Amino acid sequence: MIITGTHFNYYQVCHRKLWLFSSGIVMEHTSDLVYEGKLIHEESYPQRPVRYEELAIDGIKVDFYDARNKVVHEIKKSDKIAPAHRLQLLYYLYVLELNGVLGATGILEYPKLRKREEVLLTDIDRENIRNITIDIEEITSSPNCPPCTKSRICRLCSYCDFCFSGGEVKMDESSLGGSPKKIRA
Repeated sequence: MIITGTHFNYYQVCHRKLWLFSSGIVMEHTSDLVYEGKLIHEESYPQRPVRYEELAIDGIKVDFYDARNKVVHEIKKSDKIAPAHRLQLLYYLYVLELNGVLGATGILEYPKLRKREEVLLTDIDRENIRNITIDIEEITSSPNCPPCTKSRICRLCSYCDFCFSGGEVKMDESSLGGSPKKIRA
């Protein structure tokens, strides 16, 4: 499995969401909030695609990378899950470093809030990312979906209806190692 920045984001937010996403259950396309975030991303900085390049490497996709200054720009709609955004950006910096881009920094941008945060990768972050990678692999390879843990952000999640519909989700044992097939237990 290729681990992406989304895996790190979902790891921080909800292990159930992480498992569902990695098992091929994708709900973002049905969410108005996700669509609104996409619009903010596309319309907040219209000059960016001309000035910066898109970068895809080892499972990550950075939309705005300033190669001259080695800065990754990550645009988000809201700072309600800022720790998850920060972890996702740190993972991008980590992957860049593993691929020989040393000294890259990141900027988390919240255009609607007119807020920016600089993000730097530290030795503690590197160790944390290595440990989280192990946790992500354990969670996503499990045949059992983690249980629902209701939190205040659930109502804004694209998986909310799915999680609270009353069923439990398990991986069909015959699909392990192949394309995911879900069964309701």
